[in-house]
Amino acid sequence: QLQLAESGGGLVHAGGSLRLSCSASGFTLDYYAIGWFRQAPGKEREGVACIAHTGGFISYADSVKGRFTISQDNIKNTVSLQMDSLKAEATAVYYCAAGRSCMGAVSRRNDFWGQGTQVTVSS
Repeated sequence: QLQLAESGGGLVHAGGSLRLSCSASGFTLDYYAIGWFRQAPGKEREGVACIAHTGGFISYADSVKGRFTISQDNIKNTVSLQMDSLKAEATAVYYCAAGRSCMGAVSRRNDFWGQGTQVTVSS
């Protein structure tokens, strides 16, 4: 079965850190552009970070630059999102997606989506 699965969400105080992981089953991530998205209650989904060409291309949304780091481990077939100095406005469901290319911090023409993981930052 071809699928993505996110893990690592949880509750953290403002200023804290979380590390999200996106794991693929049934296919290899290094052929895809992997994007992390988030959707807060009542808001549209937004692209947070995107990685392509096994790390040869990386882009972040302005709101997370300098605090979030996206990385790829082809041996483990995972893409991680290290989130530091978290702010309350980072509270959202975080999704990863496997697509054809990155346009800025957004992966495009996504073939696969994960089910999402909740991140809650308390102020």
